[in-house]
Parts: sequence; structure tokens; C-alpha cells
Amino acid sequence: MKNSAFILILYLLTGNALVAQEEKYLQYEISGEVNRSEFLGFADSLQRQVEIQVIFQELYASGYLGATEFDRQLKGDTLSIKVSTGKIFNWVDLRKGNLDPALLLRSGYDQKRFENRPFQYQEIVKLFDKILSQSENEGFPFAAMKLDSLSRNESGFSGSLNIDLGPYITFDTVKISGNSKTKRMYMAKFLQILPGEPFSQRKIEQAVSQIKNLPYLRWAGEPEISFQNEEATLYLPINDRKINTLDGIIGFLPNEFEENKLLITGQFDLGLYNVGGKGRNYNLNWQRLSQYSQNLRVGAIEPMVLGSMIDIGASFYLLKEDTTFLNRDFRLDFGYRFKSDSYIKFFGRRQSGDLLATSNLREIQELPDFADFRYNNYGVSYQLTKLDDILMPRRGFYGQAEFAIGNKEILENTGLPPVVYEGLERKTIQYYIKSDIFKHFYFSNNWGLMTKASAGVLVNENLLGNDLYRLGGLRSIRGFNENFFFANNYIYFTAEPRFYFDTYSYFMIFVDAGRIENNVQDLQTDFPLATGLGFSLETSGGIFNFIYALGMSNSQDFALNLSKIHFGYTGRF
Repeated sequence: MKNSAFILILYLLTGNALVAQEEKYLQYEISGEVNRSEFLGFADSLQRQVEIQVIFQELYASGYLGATEFDRQLKGDTLSIKVSTGKIFNWVDLRKGNLDPALLLRSGYDQKRFENRPFQYQEIVKLFDKILSQSENEGFPFAAMKLDSLSRNESGFSGSLNIDLGPYITFDTVKISGNSKTKRMYMAKFLQILPGEPFSQRKIEQAVSQIKNLPYLRWAGEPEISFQNEEATLYLPINDRKINTLDGIIGFLPNEFEENKLLITGQFDLGLYNVGGKGRNYNLNWQRLSQYSQNLRVGAIEPMVLGSMIDIGASFYLLKEDTTFLNRDFRLDFGYRFKSDSYIKFFGRRQSGDLLATSNLREIQELPDFADFRYNNYGVSYQLTKLDDILMPRRGFYGQAEFAIGNKEILENTGLPPVVYEGLERKTIQYYIKSDIFKHFYFSNNWGLMTKASAGVLVNENLLGNDLYRLGGLRSIRGFNENFFFANNYIYFTAEPRFYFDTYSYFMIFVDAGRIENNVQDLQTDFPLATGLGFSLETSGGIFNFIYALGMSNSQDFALNLSKIHFGYTGRF
């Protein structure tokens, strides 16, 4: 008997299900304060039933809480229903209840939105989310919200807000659970997660992207939080990254200009990051490729000076261009990270240039293209970083823009005829704007694309050749020697498809194309184009880069005998 009953029930259930599978259409009609009708098709009856629920949910969410179905007919595979909206329910008022008015203000609460307005469930959900989010950033991560004292008056609702804040939680400490040697207090100050301050979920979430934007650290897992005795401890599983660099090469060549003497050439690069576990960075770069030309760059950054969130950086750059001129550039930066991915710097800068050889200029009648000058300028720089990896990105965006303005003075050189300075306004206003934008795309495990756009404008009525931007080489337009181009205005684009054969190792081809103006030397506008291929190979001790490039410009033909090979190995420790 029991088996027969079971079989009968199973038959009824499966039979109904089979019939339902044939019911694939819905004809519905809504009447009342909203009038709408529609005929819809579905793959099965389950999807049709879900659609009916969606229709009612939309009506409820719009304030029609009394919406009802008053007619239903099933004919073959078509179900017809009729729905009446009923009257719309409105808020009479929504009182603040036991909430602190300041908390409501910070949450964006507007009482007028709940006075004689349609009752919309989504509005309540949004308000609750904002209040709870604000609470969990002010020391109450376990707060709970509800509506209280609800009353109905015909087609209107009244109520008040009620919050249970739960225990007040403060930060206890930050602990590093990875192998990083970063100082705990430095990291706490950097993340603004200090002992005794109110717990903030926003700071926890920002910590992930802030640490991701530090090139010398790598996440080894997900951050964890423990709550004990009304205090929160944040555990950071971070490891140190091999980013410190030390490499160089020294060459001894016969000196073509001085007999029986050697010419010392070479390059030296040193980069030290997170020195002492306190975020200090130092770098030194020296390069000498010929008898009379060399450059030197030295820089340092001291983060969070005197316990503030202000970073101070200083740099010095020296460029000796054969026997033509010597440039010096000293810069002092004050940086502040006002968001996890945004960094702004204010800086002061002094640039100077001096002629080195004037014996061939004693008979000129006009100021030469290169001359002595002093340029003091002040400006602002902004960086936006949204990369998956700050050191070797595969996807994401990075942008930087810089503007500066100041006074430039052309100095009189006693080696030049005084006539060249007659009628010349030697003190003038000079300004510049430059920017770089990178966009990385990652299509699959093997394929990616790096794109770049770079531009700069330099404006002054007495521009000099040793004022100008320098372009060309591995870090800008490849296929040309380093600092090959002089430019007062420039823009260039790069497209670099990449084939990844390891996590950070790839083959690539590239195209660099740009537009360069040099009005100082009255050169024709140049449209350099470069293309080539190469690879980047990550090893246990560093990164090896090799690029073969061909470049074409007004002063260089597109020829194999003029191709350039850019290569180098950067050791990391």
C-alpha cells in the first residue's frame, strides 16, 4: 500500500513536471496606476515562474506593496495572468531614531527623501549600507541596522531608524607575518593603522592596494584580522622582493685624443630600496660612453618625515655633452599619498647650463643655440597607479603628469662677443608640461599588450638647445642613440605586443612613432619611426633585456647598418 501511494505521488509530481516543461509562454497584463502588457517566451516553466516573481518584486520595489494577481488561465503552453497594482504606498516620515545626527550626516541621510515619497525598498537598503559602512570605518565593525516603530496610516508608512553599534573596536597593532624585514611601526604609519585609533574597514581595504604599489614588497597571502578584548590586530603576509640593483661595466680603450693614455668608459647603476625597513630609497646612475660625454644621476627619498605623511625627496642630475655644454639639475620634492593609488608632489628645481668651449664663437653676431642660463622653477606632479604589479605589470594603468613654471635668466659669457646680448631680454618666464601614460592589456596566459603615450611642451621666448627635452634610446624612442633628439615639443606612441613564456619573461615586437619639434635649431619637424623585436628574461638573480631596433628620422635612414642593439642585465638582490 505504501509503495502504491509512493508511486502515485511520484507519478503526479513527474507528470506535472512534464506538463510544466511544455508551458513556455507568458502573457501578463498589469493594470491600475501602472498599465503594461507583454508576451514572453521561455525555455521551461521554471524560468517563467521566476519572471513572474521578478514582476511582483519590481512592483513592490516601486511602492506598490498591495499588488495582487486576480486572474490566471492556462491554455496549452501559454499562461495568462492579470495583476492589479493597487495603491502606491508612500513614506509619511522616517525618523532618525537612536542614530547620532553626525553619523547620519556623514552617511548622506536626507530626511526629505522619506517624506511623502513612494516606499522603495532599495532606498532603505542603500541607506542601511551607507550607515553600516560609515560605522565600520569609525570603530563599530559589528553594527546592525533595523527599522523600528513602524506604523501604517492608510497608504502611508512611518518609522524610525534603529542601530545597535555593538562594541567599540580600536586598532591594537600591525603584525608582519611574512618574511619582510620592514619595520612594523613604519608599516603602521604608512597605512595609517595606529594603535588606539578607531577600527576602519576602509583602511584595511586600502592597505591591499597601498602595499601592492610598493615595488619592494609582495603579498604572500590575504591579510587577516583578529578581534580580542575590543581590539583589532592586522596581520600582513608580505615578503621582501628582490628589487635592489647593482650592476655596471667598465671599459678601457685607447685614447684617440691623448697618446699613451687610456680612455675609461662604462656604466654603473645602484638602487637601494626600503633601506633599514623604513621605506628609504637611494639610487645612483653614472654613464660615460665617449671621451667628453657623461651623465650622473643621484637621488634619495625619505618617507614620512617627522611622523607626518609627507615624503621628502632630493635628486641631482649632471649632463656633460661632449665639449658643448654642461648641465646641472637639482630638485627637491615634497610628496603626499592622499589615496592608495594617487600620489602628488610639489617641488622646487634649479637648472643651470654652461658653455664649455667658446673659441669658435668669438666672431658670431647673434646668440648661439647653446648658451649659459639659470632656471628656477616650481611645480606639481601627479601620479595615478592602477597596476596589478608595480614592478612588472601585466595589466592596468599608470599615468603621470608634471607642470612647472619659473624664471629663467640668460647669463653673459665673457667668451662671447657682447653684441650677442644687446637687445636681449635676459630674464623671462618659462614653463613646461609633460606626461606619460601606460596601459597594459592581458588577454590570456600568453598574450599581452603594452601601450604608451608620452608628450611634453616647453615654452619660452628665448629657448636654448641645452634647455630642451632629450629623447631617444631604450626608455623612449628605440632605434636611436641615447639622447639623440633635442625637442621643445614632442609626442610619441608605443605599441608592444608580448608573448609570455613565463610569469614575467616574454618575447615582444614593438613600434615607436612620434612627432618632434626643435625650433631652437630651426630644424624641420621630425616624425621618427622605430620598430624591432626583443625579449625580457627573468632569472633568479635579475632581469636580462635584449632589443634589436631600426629607426628612421630626418637625420637617420632606415637601414640595417644603422640598427641599434639595446641590451642589459640588471642584477637584483
